[in-house]
Amino acid sequence: MLGPIIVAGICVYKKSIADMVEKGVKDSKLLSVKKRKDLFNHVINVAESICVCRISIEDIDFHVFRNNLNILEAEAMAVTIKNMKSDKTYVDSCDVNPSRYQRTIQTFLKRYKPNLVSMHHADRLNVVVSGASIIAKVIRDSEISKIRIQYGDVGSGYPSDKKTIKFVKDWFRQKNEIPPFARKSWKPAQMIVSSTVV
Repeated sequence: MLGPIIVAGICVYKKSIADMVEKGVKDSKLLSVKKRKDLFNHVINVAESICVCRISIEDIDFHVFRNNLNILEAEAMAVTIKNMKSDKTYVDSCDVNPSRYQRTIQTFLKRYKPNLVSMHHADRLNVVVSGASIIAKVIRDSEISKIRIQYGDVGSGYPSDKKTIKFVKDWFRQKNEIPPFARKSWKPAQMIVSSTVV
């Protein structure tokens, strides 16, 4: 609900994969903040290349209001893939149909035809995608930290966080607008705006 979307990709040699598994690299959502930070440094050290795309709140809102967030994320993934030049690329599908998502990404890659595999839960099933999820999550957490430094305790920034919802509700009560660092297109923000009792 708060802050940008971060899309990250990493490229590693096959010989590094066993080392990543041994070190405990896995889906960033399954790791503590401390463990993520420790593994962030490890992933950076083993990666041959890293690409990170930051999607601004303005871009998120523009696309969500037009019901095409998946397209925006597919474009960011295509940019990341083009900067990787790997032999095989795995992506975590944002679409309910992974094959369709793969085709959507490919439209942005144009003539570049990588060996591309789109799948659900790739961040849990593929350790390299797990590594990319750690990079993205640590960078996103740092973006939320910047917001926190400037505006106070905003919680985690996720709509499931009661503290984040309360912060946005209080902000809206006082200023009659959603905070500039919040995704106005997100359903919880829309509900706060449309609700007569916030």
